[in-house]
Amino acid sequence: MATERLLNLPALPPKPRNLLPVWVSLLLGLCWLVVWHLDISFQTLLWGWQDILEYFSRYSSPDFRHAPKYLWLMLETMAMGLWGTVLAFAIAFLLAPYAARNLSPNPWVYNLTRELLNFMRAMPDILLALILVSSMGLGPLPGALALGIHTAGFLGKFFAESLERVEHGRYEALDAVGAGFSQKVLYAGWPSILREMTGYTLYILDRNIRTGAVLGLVGAGGIGIALYDTLRMFNYNQAAALLIIMLGAIIVLDRLSGLIRSKLH
Repeated sequence: MATERLLNLPALPPKPRNLLPVWVSLLLGLCWLVVWHLDISFQTLLWGWQDILEYFSRYSSPDFRHAPKYLWLMLETMAMGLWGTVLAFAIAFLLAPYAARNLSPNPWVYNLTRELLNFMRAMPDILLALILVSSMGLGPLPGALALGIHTAGFLGKFFAESLERVEHGRYEALDAVGAGFSQKVLYAGWPSILREMTGYTLYILDRNIRTGAVLGLVGAGGIGIALYDTLRMFNYNQAAALLIIMLGAIIVLDRLSGLIRSKLH
């Protein structure tokens, strides 16, 4: 009887196949294909490490004789990033509710606003700065406008997605008392995502200040144009001083943004 019971046991399900070796093989194959297609030579990199170290050794003696001028240019870059962030925040604040699926008045407005935000994100800020410098002249104003237009696309997307994650009951409560579109946004939408808004905005501010230094290369003002001039003239000691000032400003800004976020929790 015991033997019969054993023979009548249901069949065990098949053991799942381990696909990890297959995925690892595909990943390695993809990496090899990328290296082959881009003609990446690790041999050249290994042979050139001495040249790389020699080049970086040229930055070992920073020259701070023009430090006051460099600090002023860094402040100009920070101001450009700040005003670019203010412009981006203003645009995103106005457009984000229309790009939120649960708040937008109708699908046409939703899709149009989404595509507008996509367009602003797709336009590189350095290209916008080059176009604005050509039309408006040299200076930090074209840089601030380029940063504002480009990053408004990111902030608008972040804000819209945050508004979509707000509990639906908050919007329904205002609908029940006859609240309109703007009232739902002001009294249910923005207060619910205040922390997220602050975090995203501080991130964009940090990003804009760092990118503002690069925009100086196309004549948008700030410390970037000074860095470009020193590298073009092979003044590596002065370039090292500029890089240290930029790094110090970014570290201070990161500490301040962390402090602000901690106060909101």
